[in-house]
Amino acid sequence: MQNASFTLTGNLVDVWKKNIYSAEIVVENGIIRSITKIGDGASSIGKFILPGFVDSHVHIESSMLVPSEFARIAVLHGSVGTVSDPHEIANVCGMKGVEFMIENGKQVPFKFNFGAPSCVPATVFETAGASLNSDDVKALLAKDEIKYLSEMMNFPGVLFKDEEVMKKIASAHKAGKPVDGHAPGLRGGQAKQYIEAGISTDHECFTAEEALDKLEHGMKILIREGSAAKNFEALIGLLEDHPKMIMFCSDDKHPDSLTAGHINQLCARAIAKGMDVFHVLRAACINPVLHYNLGIGLLREGDAADFIVAEDLVDFKIHQTYIDGRLVAEDGKTFIAPVAISPINQFECDEVGTAQLAIKTNEYPSSQGRIPVMEALDGQLITNRLDLPGKNENGEWVSDVAQDILKMVVVNRYHNAPVAKCFIRNFGFREGAIASSVAHDSHNIVAVGVDDESLAKAINLVIREKGGVSCVNKTSQEVLGLPVAGLMSAGDGFAVAEAYTSIDAMAKTLGSPLAAPFMTLSFMALLVIPHLKLSDKGLFDGDKFEFVK
Repeated sequence: MQNASFTLTGNLVDVWKKNIYSAEIVVENGIIRSITKIGDGASSIGKFILPGFVDSHVHIESSMLVPSEFARIAVLHGSVGTVSDPHEIANVCGMKGVEFMIENGKQVPFKFNFGAPSCVPATVFETAGASLNSDDVKALLAKDEIKYLSEMMNFPGVLFKDEEVMKKIASAHKAGKPVDGHAPGLRGGQAKQYIEAGISTDHECFTAEEALDKLEHGMKILIREGSAAKNFEALIGLLEDHPKMIMFCSDDKHPDSLTAGHINQLCARAIAKGMDVFHVLRAACINPVLHYNLGIGLLREGDAADFIVAEDLVDFKIHQTYIDGRLVAEDGKTFIAPVAISPINQFECDEVGTAQLAIKTNEYPSSQGRIPVMEALDGQLITNRLDLPGKNENGEWVSDVAQDILKMVVVNRYHNAPVAKCFIRNFGFREGAIASSVAHDSHNIVAVGVDDESLAKAINLVIREKGGVSCVNKTSQEVLGLPVAGLMSAGDGFAVAEAYTSIDAMAKTLGSPLAAPFMTLSFMALLVIPHLKLSDKGLFDGDKFEFVK
């Protein structure tokens, strides 16, 4: 890597003063010592120097990469830091999982900023691998590496002042660290009450009206555009009137999406919509650092030399990325070296047989031949409940491929237990099945398929790898092993992205119209997002917050 002392010239983008001019930047020992204006206005031939991008809310685990490998790819797109919630690995491995993420992230020149997971397990209606109580959260918040209390998904607990929930929030406030929110669809008086409990952000808004409701009560809105949940189009119009209250985030980003781009893509899309470039960069670079009090430089004298050089301010093609004055990426090449790791995991279930996947007609809710069916929505985490005619064969409910009503199951990965089962629409498979141990929030094995034989085969491929994603059709099968907590690969990030691209393409050949079938599948067990979901314990009504009877 380049020495952390050097001089650089180019068109400096001063987001603070809303000005662009030719400048010389002197970096000494990783710190910006001086910025000298050398010309009025931007040079027509110079590149643009601007603060580095920060993902304001991301679960690194969803990239299927450990933090060090995530960093190797993210810097190619001008990202210099993240606000990272280790909620996923915490649900599998508890405190040891959080510590693993922190220590692995420290091995590379990238500014990871982890939170203390607030909801482990996320609910009492599912089986997780660990739990973190208010004392555990308090201990995490005492660490310098922990910058905030992660998304408070238990908004009913906030509204009803649950003792454990309130203790966690109080610990964050006492430590002087912000509390992230997670309250999809919460409006009016309840939203006000939730915010007044001291919760400062939300990345779950899926309409502008909901976001405005929360903005009016002082909450900051994170515009999310991940591999599955995509809210950019619905919310980006808020940026012009609320530039200091908006941030960009990915939340969950699969490896193929990460290799294609990161926060730079949202900047380019916002500019294409005619947004003010300084408002865009404030959301992408400045606001996360200020809100979370991050140790990331913002292109000022005395700041850490964390900045990027872009070809232009339209497409945001990144020429160079600097972190603490070190050149970590240039023209599509990363200079961050791989880090050797020792995987941690919890995966104790046995392989399943087809008999365990059968659904007897008297075991599943029905009324006059109609059964509850989950409707997956492309680009959204929410689902709908449909009550549709079921297909009955020999006293069992089975997939109805012609009507796109497929069987979905969740297998407890922590110990042997009865398999939970339901039906789902919009996966569109005509053959085969897919399975994944990336299944928010407890990360049991979730699978969807056209028949029990295909389902069992896909599930058992994942079990043999102690975690992964798999796909089977009539003639072949693929599996991408994820031995780190059943969530992440221990391998090279670029190779993982290629392998995921291959298995994702195979899943789409089964007939799925979904843009990201594995990412969509991973949220079908997420009980804290309405309306109908499936945990390892059964079919769950996210509106009533109880199992379907």
